[in-house]
Amino acid sequence: MAQDVRLARLLHVLIHMHLRGGSTSSETISQMLHTNPVVVRRTMAALRDAGYVASAGGRSGGWTLACGLDALTVGDIHTAIASASPFAFGPAQDNPQCPVEAVVNHFVSEAQRAAENELLRCFQGKRLSVLAKECISFASEP
Repeated sequence: MAQDVRLARLLHVLIHMHLRGGSTSSETISQMLHTNPVVVRRTMAALRDAGYVASAGGRSGGWTLACGLDALTVGDIHTAIASASPFAFGPAQDNPQCPVEAVVNHFVSEAQRAAENELLRCFQGKRLSVLAKECISFASEP
């Protein structure tokens, strides 16, 4: 099953943008992510719509951070890309009248809800500025 890597990619891009002075082009981002600029523009549009980046077209255009990384959490980015459930599992709908399926579905749904709440709490507690500082520390280690 394919994983949705947009969150990790966008965090990667935003931190690189910050470390590069706050702006970069779709072409540079596409090289960084080993994809094409069209995919970059489509993915970055969600961040632009949320007000986290600004875009400019043309030869000298590209993407610019619209706010500091200290104002953003991982949860903000997760929300901006409008992810569905972060988990690929869910309740079954094979036989809605079956009491066994009902009990199993209730358990799976409750476990999923608890896991999602904890994951989102973790995302909201991590500022992008802290991740950027961790990147700098990691890069300076021998």
